[in-house]
Amino acid sequence: MDDMIARLAIIIIPVVLAITLHEAAHGYAALLKGDPTAHLAGRITANPLKHIDPVGTILVPLVMYFGAAMLGQPGLLFGWAKPVPVNFSLLRRPKQDMLWVAAAGPGANLVMAVIWGLVYKFALDASPQYFGEPLTLMAEAGILINLLLMVLNLLPVPPLDGGRIMVSLLPRGPSLAFARLEPYGLFLLLALLLTGVLDSILRPLLTLARIALIALLF
Repeated sequence: MDDMIARLAIIIIPVVLAITLHEAAHGYAALLKGDPTAHLAGRITANPLKHIDPVGTILVPLVMYFGAAMLGQPGLLFGWAKPVPVNFSLLRRPKQDMLWVAAAGPGANLVMAVIWGLVYKFALDASPQYFGEPLTLMAEAGILINLLLMVLNLLPVPPLDGGRIMVSLLPRGPSLAFARLEPYGLFLLLALLLTGVLDSILRPLLTLARIALIALLF
């Protein structure tokens, strides 16, 4: 149990930053494209309390993390934050700008993965007697969590960011039909998760993303 708590302490900062800045990036992109809704709601902020969903951000990931650890099996963390409010009708070009607002979240995760990669390189050269080892572990967690959030959110399933990117890219008719799937998207994701299909989709994509990041930084 002590070992699990220690590992949890190491991943808290990367998880909070990954979720918080992902959501803030959506709001900032919407503001740049003409929609001040998230700004007026105080959601373009690095304050995690503004973005945390008690169930999706805390309860579900903790249950999955400790459940996998107690079973001695690796598991993908699954969770969500409070969605940033976006009024797409206020965007200057609603259909086209939806792409940039949706892509901003995964884009923020990509930037954070690169930053954690640089932290990892620095930590490898740091003295292990002081902070080298815990910083290395935290950087590894930061890379994994941000790449996972990026890959997961780019899946073309509404209401994930990839689903909204698809709505933006598709012609008007198919786009409207695809957007109608959004109320059922979470149930689809949960079904994919519980059946293990989501894991089999994400793991190869995550491996490719890690290889690309290593090639970029090392």
